[in-house]
Formats: sequence, C-alpha cells, structure tokens
Amino acid sequence: MSRNYQQRLTELLAFDRSALANGGSPESSEGVQLKLFDRGYRLAVGVDEVGRGCLAGPVMAAAVVLPVMTPAIEESLLGLDDSKRLGVGMRTRLNGVLRGVAWYAFGQASHHEIDRVNILNASLLAMQRAVVNLSRKYDLPVESTLVIVDGKKPLPDLPFSQLPVVAGDRHSAATAAASVVAKVERDSHMQILSSTYPGYSFDKNKGYPSPLHIKSLGALGPSPVHRLSFCRGFSGV
Repeated sequence: MSRNYQQRLTELLAFDRSALANGGSPESSEGVQLKLFDRGYRLAVGVDEVGRGCLAGPVMAAAVVLPVMTPAIEESLLGLDDSKRLGVGMRTRLNGVLRGVAWYAFGQASHHEIDRVNILNASLLAMQRAVVNLSRKYDLPVESTLVIVDGKKPLPDLPFSQLPVVAGDRHSAATAAASVVAKVERDSHMQILSSTYPGYSFDKNKGYPSPLHIKSLGALGPSPVHRLSFCRGFSGV
C-alpha cells in the first residue's frame, strides 16, 4: 500500500513540476485546458472548492502552496489525493500535516451569493478569494507564480498566470492538497451550523442532499443557510 501511495504522490508532484517548467501537462494535454505561458515559474498554487452540490451552506475553497519536498515531508504526505477519494481518517491526518508545512488560505461564497450568481460563478468567486487571501498572507510574486485551478475556467480578477485543469485535484499535488484542507474546513463549518440549526443533521450530511436531509427540509422548510435555488421542488420550499 505504501508503495502505491509513493507512486501516486510522485505522479502528483511531477505534474506540478512540469506545470512550473512548461505551463502544461507532463505527457499530454488530455483533460487540461492549455494556455501559452512564459516558462520558469517558481511557485505552484493549487486551488480547489468543495460544497458545490450541497443544499445548504457556503461553497468553500482553499489555495495551497506546498513546501520544498524533503524525504520527511514526502513521507508525511503519502496518501495525498483528491479528497473525494480519501476516507475521513486520511483526510484528517493529511489536513494536519498540510497545515503544519504548507502555505494555505481559504475563501468562500455564501448561500446568498450562490442563489444570486449561480453555483458555477460562486465557485469561481470562492476560489478567487482563496488565492487573493493566500497572496495577501504570503506576498506571492506575480511573475513567478502559477495558479493551477481545478476546473475548465480561469478565475476572475487575478494578476497571476493560471492553468485550469479538469479534475485538477487528481492531477496536481498542490490542487489535491487544496481539496483536502477545503473539505476538512467546510466539514468543520457545517458542524458548527448543525449546532445552530439542529433539525437538518448538517453534522452528518454536511449540507448534501441525503434522504434524511431532504425529509427534514420537507418537514421544516429551509433554514436561513439553505440555498433556495437548490431547494425548489421540496415540500415547504
């Protein structure tokens, strides 16, 4: 198992190194929206969002810059992957490691913003805010920073070069890391909302449309943190 983890981490890190050197995929352009970049970037910022398919709560994004790899850091990051492929225990462990060794920042778009501008634009906005917050926190150099975006579209209003990558959290180490810390951060946020709005089991469903969540929504109607544009058609909405 550890050999598989090592191979997977090596693949993810190789993608980022190639993106920094060439602005493209290590082997092909499959799944990658290519753009002509200057070469010689120094910092790879991975950015990803979580919570697009939820009925309630914000869409949360994280932006991450991984540290220079040492044998000890590489060993601590074994298991890194798209957060959707990881169990709770692995996500929790990696989140702790990443918060100790990486640069990271968060951004979000509220349920109100999702209803107003739609989930795609809100997701792009959350990721843009995460990158802006990271840049302010660590003073990222504009000319030598490449932002690897999970998805097809570049982010609005950023001074940095961008590489949008379809399923970027399965290709790029920095973007996979962003998916992990974003997921854990949003899950924690939904735990807090569960205490405020206990009837919807947010601590269990994290805002996703589980059968119990849908049943509660029909019985209670939407809470103040539900996305009304997502809840149309349910009883009481």
